[in-house]
Amino acid sequence: MKLCRFTIGSHGAPRVGILETHSVQDLSAAGIASLSALLESPNLIAVLQALAATPLPTHPLDSVRLLAPVDRQEVWAAGVTYLRSKKARMEESDFSATAYDRVYEAPRPELFFKSMPAKVSGPGGIVGIRGDAKWNVPEPELALVFNSRMELVGYTAGNDMSSRDIEGENLLYLPQAKMYRASCALGPCIRVAADEAEARTWTIGVRILRAGAEVFAGETSIDQIKRSFPELAGWLGRSQDFPEGAILLTGTGVVPANEFTLSEGDVVQIRISGIGLLENTVKVV
Repeated sequence: MKLCRFTIGSHGAPRVGILETHSVQDLSAAGIASLSALLESPNLIAVLQALAATPLPTHPLDSVRLLAPVDRQEVWAAGVTYLRSKKARMEESDFSATAYDRVYEAPRPELFFKSMPAKVSGPGGIVGIRGDAKWNVPEPELALVFNSRMELVGYTAGNDMSSRDIEGENLLYLPQAKMYRASCALGPCIRVAADEAEARTWTIGVRILRAGAEVFAGETSIDQIKRSFPELAGWLGRSQDFPEGAILLTGTGVVPANEFTLSEGDVVQIRISGIGLLENTVKVV
C-alpha cells in the first residue's frame, strides 16, 4: 500500500490519500488531515486496510498534484553506507579520504540533518544546484520513514543533492554542500507494509536527461546498503527526540563519473522498484 500527500488544483489544501495506479483515494473525508499523525497509529496496517475498504472519494491521478510525502517530520541523512559512495567521497579530495574510509568501517555511522519538512521538494518540483559550486550531482537514495516511537513505518525515494567540490574542499563545509535551497526531494509516496527483507530486493536507479537526451543512467540494489535498518534507526534515535517522526535518507550507491556535473534544466528521474518514480527539474539556486 502507498500513502501520498496531494492537492486538488494548484492552490488547494494538502490532503492525505492512498495512491493507486491511476487514482488517489482521498482520506480527508475520513478525518485524516495529517500524514505524520496517521503514521502514529498503533496498528497502522489494520487502520489503512479499513480505510481502503471504506467508500471514500477518489480522484484520477492526472487531476491531482502530488506533494512530498512529509508534513512535520525532520529529514536526516546517513552517508557512506555503500562501498561505491565511500570510493566516490575518497576521490573528491585527498584531504577527506581517510575520514571517509574510517567512517565506512566504524561502528558509528555518519548522520547529518538534511532538511526542514517545509523545504522538501516533491514530485515535479525543482532540485537546486548552488551557484557557487562547480561539481553538483544528485544522490538517489532509499528513505526510511519513522514515527515518533522510531518504528519503521514505511519507505520513500529521495534525492540528497550534493555539491561535491564544496564537500571535497573541506569536510567542515558539509552543511553548505548538503543543506541549501531545494537540496532535498522526496516522493512520490510512502510504501508501507514491507519489511527490510523485502525492501532489500528492490533496485534503485537514476536517469538524468538534458534537453530530452539521456546523459547519465545507473542502478544498484538496496541490498548493497552496508548497515541494517534497525542499526541506522538506533543511531539516529540516540539522544534524540522526534515528536513528529523522522525520515532518514540511507546513502547512495549510484555516483556519476567525476567529470559529470548537473546543469540547469536537467531532469533527474529516480526510481525505486518497490516505490515508484521521483522526477525533478534542476535549477540554479
